Amino acid sequence: MSTILFTAWGYQVSILESIAALTSLVGVWLGTTGKRITWPWWAISSALYGLFFYQANLMGSAALQIVFIIAAVLGWMDWAPTGAKPGNLSQRFRIYWLLGLLAAWVALAPLLSRIGAAATWVDSFLFVGSLVAQILMVLQKYESWPLWLVVDAVGTALYAQQGYWFTSLLYLIFTFVALVGWKNWYESRSSAH
Repeated sequence: MSTILFTAWGYQVSILESIAALTSLVGVWLGTTGKRITWPWWAISSALYGLFFYQANLMGSAALQIVFIIAAVLGWMDWAPTGAKPGNLSQRFRIYWLLGLLAAWVALAPLLSRIGAAATWVDSFLFVGSLVAQILMVLQKYESWPLWLVVDAVGTALYAQQGYWFTSLLYLIFTFVALVGWKNWYESRSSAH
């Protein structure tokens, strides 16, 4: 799967990275619509990206894919066949989630450093931020999308810095898709009241 599919601007894009990016894009886009079918796409793309990130020595990003696969199973079981029914977190729970995210981020970075990860602080933020955003998405909370927006923007920068231009471009697209998800879920949440 590390066979090169094409080269763009001097960057070699493997078959693995191409298929992972395509399945991930489909899964994330379906998530913006609140459709339950998003979850099998997340699981497939996460398995493929887990392998890709492991090969790239981005251990936090690789481990995160396992979390995404588990979340995909839970999301499939938790969301109604008709899709997500977005709701809000209370102000108190927003603060708890934020404090938990910050504490876990600070705790994980030194661990990633010890195992030789390529980008410890940023990779740690991507892991913890994505974990929290994914849990909030499984729980059908509107706040998942603003967090995805920040996580995807950070991922865009990290993968560009590491020279993974195709995946960086994908995360740039995810950043804009997060805006669409934020808008769609906000409107569906507002229309439910």
